[in-house]
Amino acid sequence: MTLYERLSRARQDDGPPPLYAVGEDEASGRAPDSLAGLKRKIHQALLHAMGPKLYDTQMTAEQLESRVRQELASVLQHDDTPLSASDRQRLIAETTDDILGYGPIEPFLRDPTVTEVMVNGPSTVYIERDGKLERTVARFLDEAHLRRTMDKIVEQVGRRIDEAQPYVDARLPDGSRVNAAIPPISIDGPVLTVRKFAREPYNVQDLIAFGTLTETVGLFLEACVRGRINILVSGGTGSGKTTTLNVLSSFIPSDERILTIEDAAELRLLQPHIVRLEHRPPNIEGRGEVTIRDLVRNALRMRPDRIVVGEVRGGEALDMLQAMNTGHDGSISTVHANSPRDVIARLETMCLMAGMDLPVRAIREQVGSAVQLIVHLARLRDGSRRMTHVTEVAGMEGDIITLQDLFLFDTGMGVDETGRHQGHIKSLGLRPRFVDRLADQGIKLDAALFAPERMARGSGR
Repeated sequence: MTLYERLSRARQDDGPPPLYAVGEDEASGRAPDSLAGLKRKIHQALLHAMGPKLYDTQMTAEQLESRVRQELASVLQHDDTPLSASDRQRLIAETTDDILGYGPIEPFLRDPTVTEVMVNGPSTVYIERDGKLERTVARFLDEAHLRRTMDKIVEQVGRRIDEAQPYVDARLPDGSRVNAAIPPISIDGPVLTVRKFAREPYNVQDLIAFGTLTETVGLFLEACVRGRINILVSGGTGSGKTTTLNVLSSFIPSDERILTIEDAAELRLLQPHIVRLEHRPPNIEGRGEVTIRDLVRNALRMRPDRIVVGEVRGGEALDMLQAMNTGHDGSISTVHANSPRDVIARLETMCLMAGMDLPVRAIREQVGSAVQLIVHLARLRDGSRRMTHVTEVAGMEGDIITLQDLFLFDTGMGVDETGRHQGHIKSLGLRPRFVDRLADQGIKLDAALFAPERMARGSGR
């Protein structure tokens, strides 16, 4: 059933779907619910006036928005309900957001300073701004309104959410990541989480400006990508792994064929020769799923120069390691982990999830020879996202994979009066073993990149 059909049925049965209310209008002192009846009336009149034109695929987004605003102005002109100027403006904005956008959260999706929107039921909306969580006064009128917004999002990417499939990963047209969950798995009602991405992809200079890394580390990582070093980007949730992966991938030369494999397409690379593959969930009968592991194996048959995997989280880790060890150098991926050492342990566990009866030593040898560099990020207590480790995988010593930190975040520099960390990632004075390999490819690293920087007391070094 299309969105228009659902809206029309709701209009026939119970009146139009309710619009949202936000706080209390400071100018008029009018309580938010006092406009609810008028919103229903305006919404119903708009549906009658435009009908199927609201969902005319021949109209561009700009044409549709212009038409909706014209019809809204006409409907309000013929309504004799007394409204203040602020009420009128708010009514138009909220109705437009609900028809054309995503209701109460639409203003936050347009706000470039907001990085995440978290809806914990119809009456509770949080946002993340500058790495800190804030509760907003935005609210949906009821669970049905929130469910309609969820349906609108997931239908755009051909997904569904219902009792048989009570959670879903999707994306907005701008690439923002969406997760929706409903009862029975979400005990307290529907929950919606939107992780936004910048309209323009960040580049390395942006990350340097944010303090995520330094220019020295940026130059080193660019050389590693161009020199086809296999890199894993690790960190916790919301630490900036995908953003860093996007920046690292931007260093790949434009004359190479790049295959990206993602659970939900988020990467935005600017090179001309890119093939994007995306996981497909099972259909309503539980069939037709295409897993990340299937995509990794299929990618090997598509003549890739580089394979970029959005996130390794299961048995596909074994296929990814085998690809790295069989001529697909320069591959990049992300993995959830608390530290570079934990990355190795997680890779071992995920390889065992592939269902192959392999001894642990064989897996460790695969990891030790396939992965050359781990870039670890963390979200610190001040909300900033920082690169804390750039660690070389130095190979095997006995049964242990040895790691060597090349750059390390200096936590001993303390915080300023606002609570922001003063430290940055510093060189420990060690040169990676793959320097000669890069030199063989014509990529020479200035020795000054590895000049040791004194770590502050209390940094652990």
